[in-house]
Amino acid sequence: MATSSSNQITIILFCLLSTIIFNSSSLLMCNSMIIHCDEKDENTLLKFKHEVTDPSGVLSSWSSDEEKDCCQWRGVHCDNITHRVTELHLPCDTIQSDEILDKDDEKPHCLTGEFDMSSLFDLEFLSYLDLSNNDFKTIKYDFNSIHNNKTCNDSSNIHYLDLAYNYHLFSDYNNMLHQISHLLSSLQFLDLSGIDFYKETDWLQSLISLSSLSELHLDDCSLKDINPSLQYANLTSLKVLSLSSNDFSSILPSWLFNHSHISYIDLSENYLHGQLPQTLPKFHQSIESLCLYDNDLEGPIPDWLGQLDQLKALYLCYNNFDGQISTILKNLPSLLIELLLHSNFLTGTVSQKNFHLFSKLKNLGLGSEYLVFDFDTKWIPSFQLQILVLENFGPKFPSWIYTQSSLELLSILNSRASFEPLEKFWKFAAQLEVLVLQNNSINSDISNVLLDSKVVIMQLNNFSGSVPQVSPKVTHLELSYNNLSDISPFLCQKMKGKRNLETLFISDNALSGEIPNCLMNWTSLLQVDLRNNNLTGKIPHSIGSLSRLIFLSLEKNKLFEEIPLSLKDCKNLQYLILGGNAFSGTIPSWINQRIKILQLGSNQFSGNIPIEVCQFFSLKILDLSNNKLSGSIPNCLHNMTSMISPYASMDVLKILIPTKYSKRGFSFVYFRVVTKYMVLDFVHPICLVDLSSNDLSGTIPSELFMLTGLRSLNLSHNQLMGSISQHFSNLTLLESLDLSNNLFSGQIPQSMSGMSFLGALNLSCNNFEGKIPMGTQLESFTNLSYVGNSKLCGPPLTKLCPQDEKLPNEKQKREEEDDDDDSSEVRS
Repeated sequence: MATSSSNQITIILFCLLSTIIFNSSSLLMCNSMIIHCDEKDENTLLKFKHEVTDPSGVLSSWSSDEEKDCCQWRGVHCDNITHRVTELHLPCDTIQSDEILDKDDEKPHCLTGEFDMSSLFDLEFLSYLDLSNNDFKTIKYDFNSIHNNKTCNDSSNIHYLDLAYNYHLFSDYNNMLHQISHLLSSLQFLDLSGIDFYKETDWLQSLISLSSLSELHLDDCSLKDINPSLQYANLTSLKVLSLSSNDFSSILPSWLFNHSHISYIDLSENYLHGQLPQTLPKFHQSIESLCLYDNDLEGPIPDWLGQLDQLKALYLCYNNFDGQISTILKNLPSLLIELLLHSNFLTGTVSQKNFHLFSKLKNLGLGSEYLVFDFDTKWIPSFQLQILVLENFGPKFPSWIYTQSSLELLSILNSRASFEPLEKFWKFAAQLEVLVLQNNSINSDISNVLLDSKVVIMQLNNFSGSVPQVSPKVTHLELSYNNLSDISPFLCQKMKGKRNLETLFISDNALSGEIPNCLMNWTSLLQVDLRNNNLTGKIPHSIGSLSRLIFLSLEKNKLFEEIPLSLKDCKNLQYLILGGNAFSGTIPSWINQRIKILQLGSNQFSGNIPIEVCQFFSLKILDLSNNKLSGSIPNCLHNMTSMISPYASMDVLKILIPTKYSKRGFSFVYFRVVTKYMVLDFVHPICLVDLSSNDLSGTIPSELFMLTGLRSLNLSHNQLMGSISQHFSNLTLLESLDLSNNLFSGQIPQSMSGMSFLGALNLSCNNFEGKIPMGTQLESFTNLSYVGNSKLCGPPLTKLCPQDEKLPNEKQKREEEDDDDDSSEVRS
């Protein structure tokens, strides 16, 4: 957003200016004296270097053997007079798009390992610490020793602490925020975004003691409780509050509106509901940016927004707000630079009359299915937009869009406009950095279109013809859910200049024919999704040229033959989705050990399950169903350690979109899996093992019961035998279990009745015997879960167990005795 961007630019300029001033003053001082940093500080820094792992040599200049003084070491800043270390700047470089996709991923170029942060408090004058975006696994603390340290009062000198996006940091600690706030009471800036604080149940109370805190960033931290009943939070110095992408599911908290000095609030991408307060908040004279988009807020947009004299950015899109658009726009302050109101339930007519005061607008989002667009065809706005999002307009295309020569991002969704003449539109689109056309009424052959925007997302538009050509500028191309028929001209096109395409998504089209052997032209590709088409033939040998490839989906086509050995050269491949084809041969043993999703179901693979699958330490989904596999299930599945953690299924798998307009540069990718007898799309992929419909034999290895993060297990339609182990109950998070159509025997263990998350169960067509265990969970299933087991008895089956057959007779006998007693009383 503009406000955030301007703040970043200000910070960058300030840092550059500070660096120039610092270097100039240092140069002058070097003429008169030799600078030496404090020996104690130097030893502390060397201890830190020894504790961490530094794969890229970031700390290579940190050495007591070199002539460089420690104040000249990379990332170290010292006071010009005392020469004591005051600042440590060690953030990892910008996320590399071919490395980081989700929270489980390693960052091989960043600082990693573990370190004892309490040792850094020996830097008595340290005021600024930035270790953001590294990959520290754990951080050791001895808070008691810090408090008992004679310099513990000096530790409060730290005013700036940034540990953001060290995804594994603090994950095993309770009350860590309380410890930090108690120790660093003088903090002015705190950013712990991306660190999982799911155990922090009272995070706000922990931070209230930070009376000097000016900026707080806790985005994407799995926080759940935002204290909606709290009336006032004593964060008296707070100016910036960013809590986006958490799990808040309450009403908006009262304390949020009772801070008179706050200027920036971001609670976007949560699950907040209810209405905005109708009374004027205390921040009405200070607030500059209010971001509440992508929640479940509803009701009217209050009139007090017009009294926010300093408001420059208002993000309310993707909610359930209602009301007349003309009234809302009339009440908004004219200083607005960013206004996003689309994807709500606003009503009425919007025209040029509503915008005559908004000359400063740079970002605009409008549209709902109940909103009518009525702009004059000759209108030329007084503003020049950089971002424009329009929804549900038509039948006329707003001609004023063509007057926006500064436009960089254009998103048109769910429109009924014709876009005619298309030649004019494509020419205008060439100036854009980001073009989004989704679910519009554009029936057009785009074979001869040349796309020239960095990011192109054009889904659900009924485009036909060949996949259009792209310029070297394009990095992200998404054309899914159209009617495109030929990909060969695109893949084999000649191009002047280096190709930079990283993302190619053309799923759910009508692509046919073979994939041409031209992939060597696209070595920049990171993600390829061609699922749900009519492609035939084999995967071309040139697939091995895509050494950067991370994500490959060719699911549900008509591809055949073996997976080419050249795919082994795709050493970064982490998502391989090839289900629903006619691939044959054995499952390759050379698949990358970093694989996270392996979907090879509904093919013609034969042979055994390779023992190498046990080396897939990061695997979350293993789908080998509906093939011709034989042999036993490997007894080493417990080595797939990503399926052991109870939080394994919570990690969001994300694909990088390289644009400055995505909040953190990410776009979700949905993985399709079959569970609970349904086909579901997951943004948070569940941990799943599906080996059904093969010819597997033997027993279930006990090691499988160590995969305690499993949510779905399907072993149905095989030749498996033996009894069900009591250890099945270890899979406490299991939601779907299918063991049907095998040769299992023995009794169903009573321990399974405690599997409280189990929502789908199929044990039919086996040789189970005895009574179905009592327990709320197992009794909740119908007889369909147990049919085909002739020796099973008890509810929900109608067959009674031998031990239960006497119960009705005894009950009847007691009733008869009661009847006799009643008759005696009547006679008497």
